[in-house]
Amino acid sequence: MNGTPSSVIVVGSGPTGLLLAGDLATAGVPVTVLEKRPHRISNLSRAFVVHARTLEQLDARGLADALEAVGRPLDRLRLFGRLTVDLAGLPSRFRHLLVVPQYEVERILERRAVEAGAVFRHETEVTGLTQDADGVTVEVRGPDGAPGTLRAAYAVGADGMRSTVRRAVGLPFPGRSVIRSVVLADVRLAEEPEDLLTADAAGDAFAFLAPFGDGYHRVIAWHRGRDVPDDRPVDLDEVREIARLALGRDFGMHDARWTSRFHSDERQAPAYRAGRVFLAGDAAHVHTPAGGQGMNTGLQDAANLSWKLAAVLRGHARPELLDTYQAERHPVGRSVLRSSGAIVRLAMAARPWTRALRAALTTVLDHVGPAHRAVVARITGVGYRYPAPRGAHRLTGTRVPDVALAGKRLHEALRGGRFVLITPEAYPGGDGRGDRLAVERWASGRRTTVLVRPDGYVAWAADAADPAAVERAVTAHVGG
Repeated sequence: MNGTPSSVIVVGSGPTGLLLAGDLATAGVPVTVLEKRPHRISNLSRAFVVHARTLEQLDARGLADALEAVGRPLDRLRLFGRLTVDLAGLPSRFRHLLVVPQYEVERILERRAVEAGAVFRHETEVTGLTQDADGVTVEVRGPDGAPGTLRAAYAVGADGMRSTVRRAVGLPFPGRSVIRSVVLADVRLAEEPEDLLTADAAGDAFAFLAPFGDGYHRVIAWHRGRDVPDDRPVDLDEVREIARLALGRDFGMHDARWTSRFHSDERQAPAYRAGRVFLAGDAAHVHTPAGGQGMNTGLQDAANLSWKLAAVLRGHARPELLDTYQAERHPVGRSVLRSSGAIVRLAMAARPWTRALRAALTTVLDHVGPAHRAVVARITGVGYRYPAPRGAHRLTGTRVPDVALAGKRLHEALRGGRFVLITPEAYPGGDGRGDRLAVERWASGRRTTVLVRPDGYVAWAADAADPAAVERAVTAHVGG
């Protein structure tokens, strides 16, 4: 048995687990990542879209520019032939979504985690988990089949929809299958689509196309009348036929390097925490791929949880801080289930009245500014805020955009997983807290004092605060 009383075990090395491990290691927390797959990054990507809020989180870690260099930005998306989702007005530095395969996201996150000192154990399967008042014991089976145990203060299950960790702590995963027999294919196209992302529905068929950037496209296609088992082989002719029905043409699909069939569920664990064990990403919530929110929501789970674990383990916060992970992220997961479900139900509209409703709703969203902005804010993640205590300043719990500070941007100041205190006047209380607090001045004449959490949300704010009030707030959130 090995481990330390201040360490964390992360189960799963997908994007959620990698971001979490990188954050913890950067903060000086010993972290071990357990992954049952071999050590290689697959080119069979699940996700293709990185939204604005995720790009902001990556920018606060110095990673966004590297990802943008290998992806393709898209500031306008057409859905159902008539709805245009315009991202150019987003209140963000990133007024677009980035079309980039998931494996590119994993590549930059893994490199960061390794460089920060995270330990990876591949081909290591979790077979059991128990916990007590002092920590968590994880039972594993290594590459040679030999059993073993690992010990840590906390464990995080980022091991996907069929999470072993979730089952081990007895958390249910209620929900249902929404659509069955969805076909996937990675193909070459003889004709390049007009749009970077192509998505449409017609009759009983729906199809989506996204580029890998290496000459192949991922096709996701579904036909209402074809409900067959997931293990039924996929023929490229089937994919072509559904694409023609949904999109009007199949773009000359050929040379499929991979095909599969799956069903899409909507499920959410009622709790994201069981004692010293947490769930994040698909282990906590799964939903339809509509809106491209799955990977993004998991990454934002990790960004919320990582700094809290680090603060508690380093003795700068009380363990009760960890309860806010459930309070803040569970409602977001529920909202994502609803929004992605609404999109897929629009795509699945079968009866004349539901198709008429789809046409009416898309017209409203296309032409009514407030409704359009609200939908875009939810899908991109920039529209969420966290609960604030009664009587708190109106900014508390809100996301802070990449505001200009004296000499730098907010996202630059956040790097290293620190709080950022933005003040109109000099604040001398940062001495001795430099590893977890950056003190910055507004670039403008703004007078509000704002304490920004490491995940970019407001912890505390005041329109007029004396030095004693600022010190009390910093001590309460950052530690003495």
